[in-house]
Amino acid sequence: MTDSKYVPWAEVEYFLGKGQATTFPLSRPSSHPEVSYVVGHGGLDIALHVELDRRHRPPRSSMPTIRIDQIAERGMRLARIRTTQITLMRDFHDLLSAVADRIVTHGRTLDQAFAETVRAWSALLNQPTGFGTEKRIGLMGELAVLNCLANEYSWGTAVESWTGPEGEEHDFGLPGFDFEVKTTASEQRRHTIHGVGQLTPTPGRPLWFASLQLTRGGTHGRTLTDCAHAVQASVAEHAPAFSAALDSKLAAAGWSNDLPDDERWTPRTQPLLLDASAVPQLDPTVLPESVRERISNIQYTTDVTGLQPSTEPPSTALDEFRLP
Repeated sequence: MTDSKYVPWAEVEYFLGKGQATTFPLSRPSSHPEVSYVVGHGGLDIALHVELDRRHRPPRSSMPTIRIDQIAERGMRLARIRTTQITLMRDFHDLLSAVADRIVTHGRTLDQAFAETVRAWSALLNQPTGFGTEKRIGLMGELAVLNCLANEYSWGTAVESWTGPEGEEHDFGLPGFDFEVKTTASEQRRHTIHGVGQLTPTPGRPLWFASLQLTRGGTHGRTLTDCAHAVQASVAEHAPAFSAALDSKLAAAGWSNDLPDDERWTPRTQPLLLDASAVPQLDPTVLPESVRERISNIQYTTDVTGLQPSTEPPSTALDEFRLP
């Protein structure tokens, strides 16, 4: 518990990592409205709770990623602001902090604070997402696989095989087979597939699909920067001739050492390895060729939750899966 007007992300992440609910009071004692930052039961979400008087209802949110509802607690009516997207939690924390600051420090009403914050952020929210959480955990997953492959093959082979950042159809091209790697922070193994060819094997080369799940790691988790630096150090030690190639691929993947990075992650489960043919997917051959030629940029979500791993994978490298 704290009486600070701002809750550092490191403290929030600590409770998320432990799966422990907690409340951070942000307003002064006995002041109104009462404002609290809340980590929900099980450490699964975060929210801002703001006291409502008898005349006011919670403001409406026009954004599907932000939900505002009314709850009752300790005899008070409260507005609860939370996000529907777990992958946006770190960015949502900053938005909640901005709303709370406008209420507690600048005396704005909840309606004013929420509207002003959304307007102030709108220019940023309407820009391309850039290197957001989804891309970060995706790159962490690929670096973890690269690290595992290096233990089975060599660091030089692992770096050479990592073709995803170079715009190739699949993430890794290894001797005898290809690997497509997908990483999610969700409790379900739902993954976004980009294009009808992403799960299509290259002729003569088996394609395998790795489903990875990460969860908030708290103080013992790993950041993307931690992973990138660990891989860079290992390549510099064991295969220095490939250091420049690794740095080039990291840059092509969107990573920079200058990017702010304070989200910590840890594996939620062991990887699920599937022959690509076992993954539910769109089959382009069901469309007439004249139609296929006119359709581009297909993106869809596939769910492999509960599927059994395929037998006899071409590599056992991911048996010792961990973040580097």
